[in-house]
Amino acid sequence: MRLDPPGPVRTATLWAVLATGLLSMLLLGDGLALNLLIVAVPATLAAHFAAQKGGRRPRAWSLVWGVGGLGLLVVPALRDAGWPSFLAIVSSVALGSLALHGSRTWIGILLSPLGIFDAILTGVRWGWRGVRERGGGARGAGPVLRAVAVTVVLLVVFGALFAGADAAFADLLGDLIPDASVSGSPWRVLLLVVGVVGALAVAHTAASPVRWDRLVVNPGRARGRVEWALPLIVLNVLFAAFNVVQLTVLFGGYDTVLDKTGLSYSDYARQGFWQLLLATLLTLVVIVFALRWAPRDSAQDRTLVRAVLGTLCVMTLVVVASAVRRMDMYVEAYGLTRLRISVVSVELWLGVIVLLIMAAGIWGAQWLPRAVAASAAAGVLAFGLLSPDALIAERNVQRYEETGKFDFDYTRQLSADAVPALDELPEPARSCALKEIAEGLESDGEPWFATSLGESRARRIIEERPVSVDPGFCGESRDDSYSSY
Repeated sequence: MRLDPPGPVRTATLWAVLATGLLSMLLLGDGLALNLLIVAVPATLAAHFAAQKGGRRPRAWSLVWGVGGLGLLVVPALRDAGWPSFLAIVSSVALGSLALHGSRTWIGILLSPLGIFDAILTGVRWGWRGVRERGGGARGAGPVLRAVAVTVVLLVVFGALFAGADAAFADLLGDLIPDASVSGSPWRVLLLVVGVVGALAVAHTAASPVRWDRLVVNPGRARGRVEWALPLIVLNVLFAAFNVVQLTVLFGGYDTVLDKTGLSYSDYARQGFWQLLLATLLTLVVIVFALRWAPRDSAQDRTLVRAVLGTLCVMTLVVVASAVRRMDMYVEAYGLTRLRISVVSVELWLGVIVLLIMAAGIWGAQWLPRAVAASAAAGVLAFGLLSPDALIAERNVQRYEETGKFDFDYTRQLSADAVPALDELPEPARSCALKEIAEGLESDGEPWFATSLGESRARRIIEERPVSVDPGFCGESRDDSYSSY
């Protein structure tokens, strides 16, 4: 399914691959922040040069995926929290694979990342052939590449020895480049290899991508109107009855909840959120299979499909709103946590998918796979830029001001991104909330390229207003609201 094998590798591609490997070795050993974006730039250039050599021109969607993939790597540079950064990195790899393959179909979008892994061995062989072709003569890029390799080895070996021999020289070297100790050399060499191999795989994929879109799933056999529509019409009636109750209870206020259910406001909110989230997911599955088996032979059939599935989508949006409202009620009672903000974000994204399906029913579905992928990437980027740990801290500081309740044990799990919001607490609550985070920031810190903006800001705040802990107050001030989901 690949295109024709790529032609000889360009010298510019080899230089970009070498730059990726060297930057990986020098920058990635101390953590992930801005350095990840720096390393991704020469890898992107390697893919660009390889695609040019193969006669491929970037299309509009490929540019969107490429720019989006690089944009997602801004999240680790801004946020200290590992979980939104992990989501951003994984999403960046997925968008990069879409940019390399140019996939348009559901199968192509789902399988595109496999093409990069498939190119690891072939990419290394392809790059090695290019190096051998240029390394035989006394002119050209071969001697330069060999000279650069020898220079790097000499600098690493003797720089590590001199750094170990003189502390002043080690401090000077540490301000300019990462730690060059002998003990870290195997790790640095591994990073060099990973960078080179990864860049070659990316370049090889750009020059000769796998055409996943050529895989075709046969359409399902169309069903009769009654067999297809009757279950969905009944399901719509069930959704309608449920939504009427939801609109009455959820937006009727606290007294309505007590009268209708006999439960407390928070218990009612907690009772049904997970069921509604699962109902939303199952509804999307039902829509997928319904579209596969829906009859479309006549205009009447197509109108029936749009009417039935359109109604189901509208009903599902009400379920989404109900689930989000329930979580909002629960957060009002017990505060915000990582799990709560994550699941409500997923629920909102599912609502966006439902809206896209409705739009596809009106304007056609050719663009739907790429639109869903773009919405997922945009959601991950927004999630990281909004800084979930900071939002959690802000919401719970507000709750502390209103109720006097605050779970300091849970706050200690938050990252440095939460420090600006926690800094607004009055003493001694402020010091109790910041104690664990401040202790984690007491070290000298990572190099500038491995330090996020959130960590830098937290250090500055704690340096300006040091933490002074009252053990008695911190031990007595406990709120178990976070022990639940």
